[in-house]
Amino acid sequence: MDWKRLVEFTLQGSGDLEQYAILLVRVSIGLFFAISGANKLFSAGGTKQVYETLVKAKVPFPRQTAYFVAGVEFVCGSLLTVGFLSSPACVALLIDMIVAILTNTLSTVPKGLSSLNWLDDVLYLPEVLYVLFFIWLIFSGPGKLSVDYWLASKLLG
Repeated sequence: MDWKRLVEFTLQGSGDLEQYAILLVRVSIGLFFAISGANKLFSAGGTKQVYETLVKAKVPFPRQTAYFVAGVEFVCGSLLTVGFLSSPACVALLIDMIVAILTNTLSTVPKGLSSLNWLDDVLYLPEVLYVLFFIWLIFSGPGKLSVDYWLASKLLG
């Protein structure tokens, strides 16, 4: 057994496998948002819940905003899945999730918690995890197994 390699992997991970991790996260989260947006756009009453949430949060133009949000999720999720225009898609979805957190999700956190317990509950929210994934993907890039990587290699030499 190569102990040095085992210790190195344990402490630093493996750069050789990093592209597969990026691919797994990018495709999974992209599919999630593409499917979610498609269900809202193309299913009867799909935007109803989004519309009601927007009305409750007093967001202007709730009907148009509901379709806009569903469109952003569908289009940007699809782009992210194939790795095309990944960073702009992540930015749009990041903004979508931050608005969702601020207008709806934070209100689900119980009142009167200690600061530490409040933070624990907030970090448990799926939308917060999506925000972290989007930040990571913006800075890591879409990975070598993406249209963006292929396109950059053709355009930049």
